[in-house]
Amino acid sequence: MKKQRSLFKSIGLGLGILLVLVVYAYGFQVTQVDFAETSSEVRLTQLSRILRALAHPDIIEFEQEETIAKTPIYLPCPEGGLELPEVDTSEPYLVTDVACAESKENVIVEGYHLPSGSKGPIHFLTASGANLQLGNFVVAGDGTFRESVRMPTRQPVAEAQYIRATARVPVGAPMLTDTAIVTWDKIVETVFLALLATTFGTLLAIPISFLAARNLMSEIKYSLTSVALTILGWPLGIGLGLLLTRWLAMLSEKLSANSLLTAVSMVIIPLLAYALFRWILPLLGQKQPGVFVRISRLFVYLLIAASGIIFLQLLAQSALTVGQALIEPLGPLGFLGGFIAQLGDVLNISLPVVVALAGGAVVGSPMSALGQRISDRYAARFVKIINIVLSAAAGALLFILIGAAINWFYQINDLYKVLLIPGGVGALLGILLAVRTDPKDLMPLGSTIYMITRTILNAIRSVEPLIMVIVFAVWVGIGPFAGVLALGLHTIAALAKLYSEQVESIMPGPLEAVQATGANRLQTIVFAVVPQIVPPYISFTMYRWDINVRMSTIIGFAGGGGIGFLLMQNINLLNYRAASTQMLAIAVVVASMDYISSSLRKRLV
Repeated sequence: MKKQRSLFKSIGLGLGILLVLVVYAYGFQVTQVDFAETSSEVRLTQLSRILRALAHPDIIEFEQEETIAKTPIYLPCPEGGLELPEVDTSEPYLVTDVACAESKENVIVEGYHLPSGSKGPIHFLTASGANLQLGNFVVAGDGTFRESVRMPTRQPVAEAQYIRATARVPVGAPMLTDTAIVTWDKIVETVFLALLATTFGTLLAIPISFLAARNLMSEIKYSLTSVALTILGWPLGIGLGLLLTRWLAMLSEKLSANSLLTAVSMVIIPLLAYALFRWILPLLGQKQPGVFVRISRLFVYLLIAASGIIFLQLLAQSALTVGQALIEPLGPLGFLGGFIAQLGDVLNISLPVVVALAGGAVVGSPMSALGQRISDRYAARFVKIINIVLSAAAGALLFILIGAAINWFYQINDLYKVLLIPGGVGALLGILLAVRTDPKDLMPLGSTIYMITRTILNAIRSVEPLIMVIVFAVWVGIGPFAGVLALGLHTIAALAKLYSEQVESIMPGPLEAVQATGANRLQTIVFAVVPQIVPPYISFTMYRWDINVRMSTIIGFAGGGGIGFLLMQNINLLNYRAASTQMLAIAVVVASMDYISSSLRKRLV
């Protein structure tokens, strides 16, 4: 019995080894592994040339005095013999051991009367004017050199071609090459490209990370009435916020048409908002305010919000005007004016988004509270009827919005398919959910938001920045700005995941202690969560900056700016000395960033 088991084990082991061999054999075939190519003379010659070029980065150069000498040679030997001109030996000249040669034939080249200690390349000058480098030489103390070179493979021509030696003597002090200067500019661009991408990504990843933390979101549960009213309230609030922003933008444009009126408005509006706030402050302490007080408070809130929006719009227009006006007077510091103008643009772009989201929160939150109050106070049968109506409306609205998004991508442009059918399906699903759900049950709204956020982050993170930069290069043009957007988007997804996992691993004790005091969700995050996550957040952010510096050298290959774009150009042009300079700069910057981030983590974390 033992012998049979041993036999089966041996057979199984043999079959396993055979299977591994078959797998690797097929792998060699699929990946076209051919070690015979590694000993190919042509490939070894090309490899040697590239490695030698990479070992001589183009960083420092001298002003050089050149002495040129050349001699004619026929390739191949012509019929009927040769008549070569006499050589003028009173000046630098070249001679070869043969007057004509065949392709790939070795020829001895000797140079005379050249500057002592000079060196340079030996070129073959074709009849069409092309230069093919054959080798290099170093002139001895007596002004001569002797080198063996191999003739290139060329089509037969009747006239003489030439071998040329260029002797170069450095003069003056060393200086940086044009390649080194351009490389410096691009490596600085790369570092700041990574810095801006990390900054923008971090600012957006921090709030998103709280939505992607299971321990914070799993506790958020509301009744179906509250969820339905929230779904109905947020789009309504967002729409009202956009309309308010558009209406106030027309008002602010009229104010910004006059510089004096703009300056006066930017002083008066904050004072008016402050006065309104001071007037309403005593009314905030009333526990059971009357109808007049409530209406007054709502009206004052709207005035303060409108004045704040107008002030920010005027501030954005002023920043654009002042920034553009400062570019020329500041001269070398004109980038400061450009930065002020760009901040105005950022404010102009982001203000409608912020106001829209604020409008969604202002309308959605009270409607959510109203729904929860209805669910808690009224009888289950009455709440069920309300749930059926509200769920049908919320489902229809949600599916209509999804249909509109799909229509934007695929341009179906059929009202029946993109609005009526999705609306009907959404309403039907909402009714089924309301019918099958107990009206007093709490819906896991937080867990749903958590799953949606995680899914979006995973989808974004699965797309490489190299692909993202292609899309952004179409949007904003080829350059570092496209790289900033691509790396920033990938940074949001990556950091939000790391941040959320850190939030999920915090100690529950402080969280429970703060919640026991009756603190709301925002206070819980500020006083119980934030103190525990600051050190790892700093560490993750520095590490991400390090990653972005390395990734920014790659996205340049797809038009993302930075030193990668320059490196790709030099590789395509076979300019390996310049490419070596860029690779050396990348290595120095990555090593420096690693040291700096390590030191900062040691001090701050």
